[in-house]
Amino acid sequence: MLKLAVDFGTSMTKIYKLGSGIVLAEATCCAKSEIGGIRAFGNEAKRLLGKTASETDVIFPVYEGEITDERAAAALLEYFLEKVTGRGLSRIEILFCVPCGCRRESLDKYYRMAESVGVARVGFAEVPYLSALGQDVPLSESNPVFTVDIGAGVSSIAAFSLDGMIAGLSMNVGGNNMDIHIIDHIAEMFNLKIGAQTSEKLKNTIGSLAEYDNQSMIVNGRDITTGKPRSVSVSSPDITLPIRIYVDKIIEYAELVLKKLPAEVSAAMCKNGVYLSGGICSLAGFAEYVGNKLQMEAHVAGDPQMSVVLGGGRAIGNQALLRRFQIE
Repeated sequence: MLKLAVDFGTSMTKIYKLGSGIVLAEATCCAKSEIGGIRAFGNEAKRLLGKTASETDVIFPVYEGEITDERAAAALLEYFLEKVTGRGLSRIEILFCVPCGCRRESLDKYYRMAESVGVARVGFAEVPYLSALGQDVPLSESNPVFTVDIGAGVSSIAAFSLDGMIAGLSMNVGGNNMDIHIIDHIAEMFNLKIGAQTSEKLKNTIGSLAEYDNQSMIVNGRDITTGKPRSVSVSSPDITLPIRIYVDKIIEYAELVLKKLPAEVSAAMCKNGVYLSGGICSLAGFAEYVGNKLQMEAHVAGDPQMSVVLGGGRAIGNQALLRRFQIE
């Protein structure tokens, strides 16, 4: 039986194959034509975003951690699985990485999607546990940890130990909110309309929460007044506000989780700090900003975007550990 951990995210899908490591990281999207069905998957489909004719739509079948288009999601999953396995799917076991507190109805959608493409066995584990595993955080019954994972469409925040969840939640705030706000912010500041891919590139290239950071990038777009193509230079401070607004919202919810903790657990949190994961954590000054706000040390993984799927890979390779975390 081939074992895979699959992080089927709002923006990107990552797959870990036991014995091989991370074997796929592609956009969770497909391009659908009114005439010929699905014409492109993954990164190839994302490159068409904003550039297609009216009869072709670029679809993201996962929205804020929820599968919203089961048929497109199943087709995309089948494409990814065939790409990384090169064989039939009837001897594949998948562990899906799902948001903290994922509802039974949501899990059923994942199950139906996998079943429809012929996957033999399906399991689920929540993101906070897997994020900690992916960062090699020491776990025990007596040493609780606190993790914040910020995805594109949903963020998971939790305090837990090897004995189980102490307090946690997921919220529909993530990197996509920042991208949309950056589009609006650039329109207001520069009278320039930019697309979603340009906004994401801006965030990932010059986005920063570090004080006095002043990187810059030339951005191409359409002048809102004249309708003509135009370029402007955008610097880090120009997009700090739309990033900070959503980071502050996530921190606000992290503080709510911390307030629910028993005194002894809170003491452990002060000692251990918070473990951060998700692509947005790579931004300059991010860990320092969150640490200052929460008044505790903030740790960021070496590759924060891959922490969750790495944790999933470690879980599928350790059945005793998996039994601790797997959702029944």
